[in-house]
Amino acid sequence: MTKNEIIQILEDWNFWNRDQKTGLSRPIYISRLTELFSSNQVITITGPRRAGKSFVMRQMIKQLINNGQNPKDIMHVNLEDPRFTESGVLFLEKIFQTYREYISGQNTPILFLDEIQEIEGFEKWIRMMHELSKAKIIISGSNASLLSRELGTLLTGRHIDMEVFPLSFSEFLSFNNIAFANTLDLIGRESEIKSALRKYIEYGSFPEVALEEQKKEILLSYFEDVITKDLLRRYKIKKAQDLRSIVKYYLSNVTTLSTFKSIERSLGMSITSVKNYTGYLEQAYLIFPLQRFSFKVREQEKSPRKIYAIDTGLCNAVGFRFSENYGRLAENIVFVSLKRKLSLNPNMELFYWKDIHHSEVDFVIKDGLKINRLIQVCWNMEDEKTKNREFRSLQKAMKELNVSKATIITESTEGEEKLNGYMVKMVPLWKWLLAEESLPAGEGQAPSAHKGL
Repeated sequence: MTKNEIIQILEDWNFWNRDQKTGLSRPIYISRLTELFSSNQVITITGPRRAGKSFVMRQMIKQLINNGQNPKDIMHVNLEDPRFTESGVLFLEKIFQTYREYISGQNTPILFLDEIQEIEGFEKWIRMMHELSKAKIIISGSNASLLSRELGTLLTGRHIDMEVFPLSFSEFLSFNNIAFANTLDLIGRESEIKSALRKYIEYGSFPEVALEEQKKEILLSYFEDVITKDLLRRYKIKKAQDLRSIVKYYLSNVTTLSTFKSIERSLGMSITSVKNYTGYLEQAYLIFPLQRFSFKVREQEKSPRKIYAIDTGLCNAVGFRFSENYGRLAENIVFVSLKRKLSLNPNMELFYWKDIHHSEVDFVIKDGLKINRLIQVCWNMEDEKTKNREFRSLQKAMKELNVSKATIITESTEGEEKLNGYMVKMVPLWKWLLAEESLPAGEGQAPSAHKGL
C-alpha cells in the first residue's frame, strides 16, 4: 500500500480534520480508562465483539481533545478495516511511520490500536514501542487468551487490562432514554422500567441491538462474525458444523451443570474436540464457566461447571427456547452483572454451591478470604413448594459457609424472612440490578439499597 492510501484510511478513523461519532456515553469505562491513562503502562481493552470497545476508545480520544490534547498527537486505527491490504508487524510499523511523517507533531503520540490481534506478532512491536518510549499505547482485542497470554509473556508488569462488557441495565435504560432524578421518580416509572427489563431479557444488551429496530438480524449477524472471524478463521477449524453444534448447545443450556463427558455423549463428538471448542468459545467471550465452591481445590476442579452466556439476546436468537427460559435468562443476567464487578475487583471470586443432597445456591461471592454474599435466582416465588425449596438450600449454604444474610432475586416478590436466625431478602430483578450497579466493586448490598428503591 502507498502512504497516501494509508493516510486516507487513517483520516476516516481520526479527529484530525473532522469530528467523529462517539456514540452514547459509557462513563464507567471512561472513568476507569482515565484512571489507567495516568500510568506509564500499555493499556489493553478486551471484551466481546460489538460490546462497544471502539466507541469507548473514541470517547476517550474525544475527552483527551476536550482537555487540550492536540488531535494530531493521537492516532486511532481499526486493524480490521478491510481496506488494509497488507498485514504483519512490518505493516504496523509502516502505518506508524506514515502517521509520524504526514500528521503528528513533536509530542509523544498516543496510539489507539483497535483489534490488535489481527497483526501477527504484534506483542513484540508493542514492547519495542513501549520500552523505547516512542508512544503511549492503548490496544483492544476480542480474544481474551491471545492478549493475556502474549502480553503476559512479553510485557509482564508493563500492561494493565480493562474489560468492556455489553450494557448494564442502568446503561440500557440510558440508551433507551429512561432516566430518573430521584427515588420518587423511579417509583413513578416502575412499569416503564419493567417493560425495559423484558426487552433486556429478550434481546440482550449489545449497544447496537439496544438502539436499532432490527434486533434479531443484528444478533444473528454478530453470531456469524464471532463464528467466522473469532473462531473458524483464527483457530483454523475444519468441522464448522461441530463448532456450531456446541455453540448452540451451550446457548440453549445456560445455567445448567455441564461436563465435557456429558456434552460428548449429547453431541456425539470426541471429548478432545469438546474441550478445544469450549476453550475457544471462552476466549472469544461467548461463554463463561462457573466453578463449584469447595474448601478443597481438587473437589472444585472435579465438579461440573455451570455455563453462562455473554448475552441473553444471543441465547434467544441462536439457542433452543423453552417455556422455563425466563428464570434461566434472569440468572444469566445476574451472572453477567456480577462478572462486571469481578473484572474491576481482583480480590473478588464467584462460585456456585451444591451439597451431596443436591441442594444448590446459584452464586457464592468471595471477597479476599471472606465469603460475604449468597445469591439465589428464583423467577417465581409464588409457589409454596418452590419457595420452601429455595429457602432450604440457602439455609444449608448459610450454615456451612457461615453467612448470616442472603438474597433471592425474583420477578416481582419482595420482602424479608428470618430462617432460624438467618435473614433472607427477596428483591425483584430490576431493583437488584439498579442497586447492584450503583455499588462499588466488591461491596455487598447495604440494607438501605433496596429500601431506597
